[in-house]
Amino acid sequence: MLIKVFGAAVQGIDATLITIEVNSSRGCMLYLVGLPDSAVKESHQRIISALQVNGYRIPTSNIVINMAPADIRKEGSAYDLPLAIGMLAAGEVIQSEKLNRYLMMGELSLDGSLQPIKGALPIAIKARELGFEGIIVPCQNAREAAVVNNIKVYGVENIKEVIEFFNGKQELIPTIVNTREEFYARQSSFDLDFSDVKGQENVKRALEVASAGGHNIILIGAPGSGKSMLAKRLPSILPPLSLGESLETTKIHSVAGKLQENAGLISKRPFRDPHHTISTVAMTGGGSYPQPGEISLAHNGILFLDELPEFNRSVLEVLRQPLEDRKITISRVKSNVEYPASFMLVASMNPCPCGYYNHPTKACVCSPGQVQKYLNRISGPLLDRIDLQIEVVPVPFEKMSDARPGEASAVIRERVIQARQIQENRYADLPGIYCNAQMTSKLLALYARPDDKGLALLKNAMNRLNLSARAYDRILKVARTIADLENSEFIQSSHLAEAIGYRNLDREDWAG
Repeated sequence: MLIKVFGAAVQGIDATLITIEVNSSRGCMLYLVGLPDSAVKESHQRIISALQVNGYRIPTSNIVINMAPADIRKEGSAYDLPLAIGMLAAGEVIQSEKLNRYLMMGELSLDGSLQPIKGALPIAIKARELGFEGIIVPCQNAREAAVVNNIKVYGVENIKEVIEFFNGKQELIPTIVNTREEFYARQSSFDLDFSDVKGQENVKRALEVASAGGHNIILIGAPGSGKSMLAKRLPSILPPLSLGESLETTKIHSVAGKLQENAGLISKRPFRDPHHTISTVAMTGGGSYPQPGEISLAHNGILFLDELPEFNRSVLEVLRQPLEDRKITISRVKSNVEYPASFMLVASMNPCPCGYYNHPTKACVCSPGQVQKYLNRISGPLLDRIDLQIEVVPVPFEKMSDARPGEASAVIRERVIQARQIQENRYADLPGIYCNAQMTSKLLALYARPDDKGLALLKNAMNRLNLSARAYDRILKVARTIADLENSEFIQSSHLAEAIGYRNLDREDWAG
């Protein structure tokens, strides 16, 4: 007897339908074909135990299982449930009439309970796309999959529930999530707020400009000056995620297995802060079974690199291409996997090995050569992709002891949202461009052209401050964002002057 059961394989952040064909005939052997890996082959032992504990037996017959299409490698233990159901249906223990209406995935424990799987959200999206009536997943993944509308999502705890459902002895209750209500309710609650920050008004302003234009930013300052503290409050002033962005972000975290149990849509922009010992593969993604890396997990959010010069040079250099293309392609012998990687890079660093170069009260013990060598750990091409370079000075005691709260994140966020709205309208007809940081040279000439007075100021600044030529475009992009924050159609001299002040590392006198 030939039975077909349906599962799914996740490739990149999308799912592919897997048809599990089970044929039962005379004999007593089991054959599993269709490019399964070791975890899939081991499923036989888990299935036998799970069925025995729940009072069922695998039919004593010749069973041939084909997992089609055979050219896609089937990985992991999530195929246990469809394989078990297919084998029971082939042995006529389960009625097969309803099998073609449902897609199912789940890992079996030896007692028949179901363990959570990775990628439930893209699997549910694929099931709806292919017209399935419903999807059966472990109960821990039910809320994640139920984010998808117009498909029934059943969360089950034990294989016995699935068997009795197909035999008509038990009804399964679909999981229903009010996606929009939950999503919007959680968007504006943050643990950290800019109102807690004492002083640092110039740095807060720079972070507001960076958020408004999607610019990359680096904070340079002595130990304890507040670089990390300020960076960790940045998500509270970024524009809220749209539903589309949230769905894409949740898919990536679902595939990587990073979603919390019973989680729905991700409602806040991701904030990833990997340790400086991270490997290249962990940063970009990949491995023998490709998984998203930190740059993809930071998609639509922030990648914070604390102590930037301490990162391995090769790890930093792989950031260059994703910062431009906003995606990363992982190439393997048999396949290519593409992950989105549109993130805002926020970095922090000490100005020198001892940490006190340019400190107002403590003397630096490093020689000019040591300072320059320390700064040279960050390559020119990477620094070229960072629009704002801000010096963070320690807060004086008078500011620290001031009990008055600073400006709240919600107030700053409103200004950022208004500036982003101006940019969305400006680039509405340009696919792939959403903010000023993504402007091309052609768009700079169109929307960020300074007047004669501004050009004279820019020329004078570049000559006097010894700014490098690569700073020119970056200054114009940041000036355009500052103009948007002030709702100004044209770039004025004051906007350019502020943007020039954000290029600390480009000054040739920085390292003495």
